Amino acid sequence: MNTNTIEVAILIGSLRKESFSRKIANTLIELAPATMKLTIVEIGELPLYNPDMDEAPPKQWVVFRDSMQLKNAVLFVTPEYNRSMPAAIKNALDVGSRPYGKSIWNSKPGAIISASPGAIGGFGANHHLRQSLVFLNVPTMPQPEAYISGVDKLINAEGKVENPSTRDFLTKFLNAFNSWIEHNAK
Repeated sequence: MNTNTIEVAILIGSLRKESFSRKIANTLIELAPATMKLTIVEIGELPLYNPDMDEAPPKQWVVFRDSMQLKNAVLFVTPEYNRSMPAAIKNALDVGSRPYGKSIWNSKPGAIISASPGAIGGFGANHHLRQSLVFLNVPTMPQPEAYISGVDKLINAEGKVENPSTRDFLTKFLNAFNSWIEHNAK
């Protein structure tokens, strides 16, 4: 790494106002080691990817692509919709992968945390997203995997994860991701 601080973009799959994924992301920002700066990069206002707009891309695409170019890594925090990733994440992947040959994803280390009120913690979304990241050449951290089940019971009234074992797991996950990024730095 060229800097002392690793700049990590967090992309949140849920656009819902009271999103569990956003609450997990905010907890991650709080728990991040001093060597990492985690920043939420908003994806909800990105116009749907359409190749016809590549020659004169919408301002939101340009701002998104430029902000992601400044990041050393990307962390996806997502729910599962219909056994897959939400459309907002897929759209962000598509917007960032074009125009051809100028993908902002190429070789950018990544990790995924999926969360769901259900018992399998967004397993389908996590693995479906991994398939796209392989194609986009995002070296995605294989271990530890993060499937947070029962997320609705882990967040308090203030929107914080206060369960000690979950906070401990998220801290260990971030430390592993920090090492993964350093190992896979461009």
